[in-house]
Amino acid sequence: MDQTFEITKSSREALSQFLQRYTLEQLNKIPEGYSNNLIWNIGHIVVVQQMLVYKLSGLPMMISDEMVNRYKKGTAPVQDATQADVDEIKELLFETIHQTQKDLDNKIFKNFQEFTTMTGFAVKNAEDAISFNIYHEAVHTGIMMGLRKFV
Repeated sequence: MDQTFEITKSSREALSQFLQRYTLEQLNKIPEGYSNNLIWNIGHIVVVQQMLVYKLSGLPMMISDEMVNRYKKGTAPVQDATQADVDEIKELLFETIHQTQKDLDNKIFKNFQEFTTMTGFAVKNAEDAISFNIYHEAVHTGIMMGLRKFV
């Protein structure tokens, strides 16, 4: 799993660059033809990782219910993110992954609610969820690379 976490940290570093290179206005802009924006995609990535690994393991997540409701699957931006929101997401990008790695090392993931992804991949345990999360983050990073051309 060490390599999986290194890949995830590299992905999160790339996401962090979006937060550093774009203004708050650019992060919040929803270009024509898109249903979300740069900051929504990054918030969504944080939320889904927590839901995949912790919620499905029956454990408390490191994120608020408000954040889940704002960025979970099926949502779209209904209000602009503030600078405080961006700062929180930036911090959670790395905190969540570091904590997940510690929790995995400490073997806290004992129960898991299995499910099958939209792509047909069977996620049977927290390790599978951590691995599948790389794919999910890559999909949204790709969306962001297209979106950034219009902000």
